[in-house]
Amino acid sequence: MNAQATLSRTAPGALGPAAARGPLTARELRIAELAGRGLSNREIGELLDLSPRTVVVCLYRVFARLGVTSRAQLTEVLRDHQAA
Repeated sequence: MNAQATLSRTAPGALGPAAARGPLTARELRIAELAGRGLSNREIGELLDLSPRTVVVCLYRVFARLGVTSRAQLTEVLRDHQAA
């Protein structure tokens, strides 16, 4: 299942597959949005009062759930979902 198909099956307000991998949590979505805007892990951590390592772990899960392998792909998936 590709990321766009995954997003189309997700309830409004939560990205991610509704099936086996589950939707993104509010924190994961916020971190994904900030990463999609080009912020570094350190910048995201400072904004959300998280360690950069926590941001890395969260993005790892987001990438796996959405089936993406780069921030560029993540940005594209988020942009396409918001346009839909």
